[in-house]
Amino acid sequence: MNEEIIQKILEEKIIIIVRGLEGEPLMQLAEALYKGGIRFLEITYAADKEETDEAVAQTIRTLSERMDGRMYIGAGTVIRKNQVDLTKAAGGKFIISPDADPEIIAYTKQCGLVSIPGALTPGEITAAHRAGADFVKLFPANLHGPSYVKTIKAPLSHIRLLAVGSVDETTMEAYAEAGACGFGIGTKFGDPNLLKNRDFAAITEVAKGYVAIAKSKNGAKA
Repeated sequence: MNEEIIQKILEEKIIIIVRGLEGEPLMQLAEALYKGGIRFLEITYAADKEETDEAVAQTIRTLSERMDGRMYIGAGTVIRKNQVDLTKAAGGKFIISPDADPEIIAYTKQCGLVSIPGALTPGEITAAHRAGADFVKLFPANLHGPSYVKTIKAPLSHIRLLAVGSVDETTMEAYAEAGACGFGIGTKFGDPNLLKNRDFAAITEVAKGYVAIAKSKNGAKA
């Protein structure tokens, strides 16, 4: 299953990051994104504990059941082992972290989930890969931009990098040409007023635009 998910990420390229949304609005958002061609959603845990881990896991469970066979649902901002356990039990398929904690990476793999830790420097990226990461989330990518991806990929061409951090439709092509094999997209996805106004038809159209850009480039397959 993991290899299937890895290949689907390489094919689909986009993971949409959803933070602080639950209930029917989240279900409607997922349906709208699916209609627009999005196949991966990340539901983030709350590091500040404003929302309990159990509540986030329940959201992942509900979404996984609703979108079963249509979308892959995973967890973001994973910094504790119990969050990996909760995600797996809820039907989540991948684990994304803001850092490259080798214990979380190893435990994620032990639990049979796809590991996508965050890293920025060559040392952090290499350490994450050696610890067993399937992809490395280059975060925050916007700190140095696409030119940094190109520089990093020269000696580290064997490591799959996902560009995350203020990535949008105006920068995706540059990141892909620099060597990123995919993107994590959150706050820069479309006009925030679309979600506020529950304009799901417009969200679908925005998603179609992102998918078209992502699939117009092969990206890196390392």
